[in-house]
Amino acid sequence: MDTVIVLFNRDLRVHDHPALAAACERAGRVVPLFVLDPSVAAGRRSAFLGECLRDLRESLRDRGGELFVRQGETVAETMRLARETGATTVHVSADVSALARSRQRRLAGERIELRRFPGVTVVPPDLLQPSGGGDHYKVFTPYWRAWSQAPRRAVADPPKRVSVPEDLAPGDIPDAEPYGIMRGGEQAARARLDTWIKEGLDDYEEGHDDLAGARTSRLSPYLHFGCLSPLETAVRCDQEAFTRQLCWRDFHHQVTFAFPELPRRDYRPRGHTWRADAGALRAWKEGLTGVPIVDAGMRQLLAEGFMHNRARMITAAYLVKELKIDWREGAAHFFEHLLDADVANNSGNWQWIAGTGNDTRPNRSFNYLRQARRFDPEGAYVRRYVPELAGLPAPAVHEPTGVRGYPMPL
Repeated sequence: MDTVIVLFNRDLRVHDHPALAAACERAGRVVPLFVLDPSVAAGRRSAFLGECLRDLRESLRDRGGELFVRQGETVAETMRLARETGATTVHVSADVSALARSRQRRLAGERIELRRFPGVTVVPPDLLQPSGGGDHYKVFTPYWRAWSQAPRRAVADPPKRVSVPEDLAPGDIPDAEPYGIMRGGEQAARARLDTWIKEGLDDYEEGHDDLAGARTSRLSPYLHFGCLSPLETAVRCDQEAFTRQLCWRDFHHQVTFAFPELPRRDYRPRGHTWRADAGALRAWKEGLTGVPIVDAGMRQLLAEGFMHNRARMITAAYLVKELKIDWREGAAHFFEHLLDADVANNSGNWQWIAGTGNDTRPNRSFNYLRQARRFDPEGAYVRRYVPELAGLPAPAVHEPTGVRGYPMPL
């Protein structure tokens, strides 16, 4: 009887999971596996990850299956389980980061068949190449045109039954201190998607920059952990402004696939000389710069594990354009605290802001006061996250105090 291991990573769901669906169709026994690798610490995302894993285990058990959890180095633990179960094949959802691809290469070098499946993006990252040459698109707009016309695979149904080996220890999912304000897991993700389609999608283009209104989908952590299929999300959310954001996500993934050093090296070196200023960096991280709109965004990040999309742009631009601090410092802080931080999007967006990435206007500038007054005209966003300014009216609430590193005076 054939036994197939399905190695989960950023695909923690049963709906539209091609690797899982194929295993359940072809194999007599399936071993759904997640490896908690201590070398890849989830950090503040540990509690959210734990909720995702418990939800996935419940969904698999509802289908007669199990999620087997092991701790250790991913390839070693996968091969250990293969020997224990007699598995001859490993199924994975193909990913783009250097770490994910290194794991896949190492698994391919073992005495076991490795099969890669789509599922992390809407369009596979290596599917589209520019007609003029090159292995990937370096500019978003032509990629958007090609992506919009690209063929799509069918959304895969969840398996009706998952048959697993008997007498195999499931393994423990560790508990962690809660962080952020969102609950992890596919059930929470699908409920959020349903609510978003009914109540928020039609208004997205008009409202997604409204800082105080928080009229964004909040689906990004679920897309990052794979609790939602990007393809199914695109199919169900057939609205251009929102779909364009899913395309941006795919765009950064295809850039990372072609340039896996994106988190560490400038995609387009511009000869920047970055400042080393530990005090200014600490004030930025703690939301104590004295620029209210910047501080509001950074405090939202620390409190919620999330930051509004417009605030991400403003706070990142302040670090690299105003403080002249290396974008890698900002990207590392975001990666530590954001529930939705993944290698491709986080690094791609930071390099775009820094002018070292895919922005066609590398010297783009931002007027922070103008941004604040335009996207938080009543000052409600600032007052929500910078309570020491609660008594100030708009537009005065947005005026920089000039005090860095200390609570702002009323």
